[in-house]
Amino acid sequence: MSIRFHITTMGCPKNVVDSENMTRLLEQAGYQEAAEQQADIIIVNTCGFIDAAKKESLGEIHNILRRKRPTQSLIAAGCLVQRYENELVEQIPGLDAVLGTRQWHEIVGVVERVAEKRQFNHNGRPAVERRPRQQRTSAYLKIADGCDRPCAFCAIPLIKGPFYSRSVEDILADARRLAGEGVREIVLVAQESSAYDHDRGDRDGLAHLLPQLATAVPEVPWIRFMYAYPTTVTPRLIETWAALPQVVRYLDMPLQHAHPDVLRRMRRPHDVEHTLRMLAELRAALPGLTLRTTFIVGYPGETEAEFQTLLDFMSEVRFDNVGVFTYSAEDGTPAAQMPNQVPDRIKRDRYRRAMLHQQRISLENNKQWVGKPLTVLIEGRAEEQSNGKKVTHRQPLFVGRSYRQAPEIDGLVFARGQATIGDMVTVRVTQATEYDLWGSIEQ
Repeated sequence: MSIRFHITTMGCPKNVVDSENMTRLLEQAGYQEAAEQQADIIIVNTCGFIDAAKKESLGEIHNILRRKRPTQSLIAAGCLVQRYENELVEQIPGLDAVLGTRQWHEIVGVVERVAEKRQFNHNGRPAVERRPRQQRTSAYLKIADGCDRPCAFCAIPLIKGPFYSRSVEDILADARRLAGEGVREIVLVAQESSAYDHDRGDRDGLAHLLPQLATAVPEVPWIRFMYAYPTTVTPRLIETWAALPQVVRYLDMPLQHAHPDVLRRMRRPHDVEHTLRMLAELRAALPGLTLRTTFIVGYPGETEAEFQTLLDFMSEVRFDNVGVFTYSAEDGTPAAQMPNQVPDRIKRDRYRRAMLHQQRISLENNKQWVGKPLTVLIEGRAEEQSNGKKVTHRQPLFVGRSYRQAPEIDGLVFARGQATIGDMVTVRVTQATEYDLWGSIEQ
């Protein structure tokens, strides 16, 4: 019987891609994917980006160690290992192996060594059916990894190493494979997607990649790219984007703050007027553009006046979606050594105020869609409950996303009517909340 494995993924979409690649390599080597309780080897692909993510990954490792059987082996992989390998090996004796984020392609050899050490004996064990893989409507495709940016708060360059772009040929091959699996949306991810091919000297690399991708997979209705940087969205990229109907009009550009002094301390682009002009140009060139960003509150030295500037900026730009994070001091980063660290209680208060501020803006933006049609990718069927009991309606309730909502980080669209998972349907919006839209499927 083949050795069975299970991968638990923590963190960002880039980790999801690495886990999918490890799964593919293991299956090609003859191993079988299984549910955790049935697996011989459990792999945790960890996240080590911020303190909360580290704690979550460590908690998952310890939870698995408590519930796993003596015959099961545990491998820790990913960002946390890349950064804290020695500490993990010393402090968690139950680990059978570790594998850093830059070595995920070596997973087969690591599993072989762990299996050999454990000396699996499958005699007399009942056959276990392979866990069926769920149909995916959307999939991530990594176009680059690593980061060269000097952001004072970020540990990604310490974890991932320098920025490097994948070849066009490899990206197109992955896209064709995903299209062949029936994927309806391909989401391009990298630490900085808008810098694709900059490491090879092409300042318009993403603008050159997108048309090739659209041509390679014409059957995929949506192509989405995530994580642009304020200074690498070029006029050529905007022009190319506007000419490609497959590339959805959605931009995730993490700005981190809006006060020039805070941005300087962050070692981020601090010309806020340039950012405002660029966002206006994007909206003019791409009608209906949805804007998402992330901000850090409680950064070292952030004053109340600087925080208020951030709130005013949010009011001026009126982002559709915003992620707010409290500053987390990361080992080895310049910001961790800065004076005037903000107390946790002030961080939490600013987080709450920023989120409430954005929720009002998001609700107003969403209400503008009431009465209008939206194309929605159906991803599942929702079960309704009232007082703990399932509620049945004549028309089922489906859940999906429009182009305005990226997978896993934004809201959803709930719609009544008839549909099949994977369908692209027209939904007439009837109700809006801060995050979600509700409506009916038009036949």
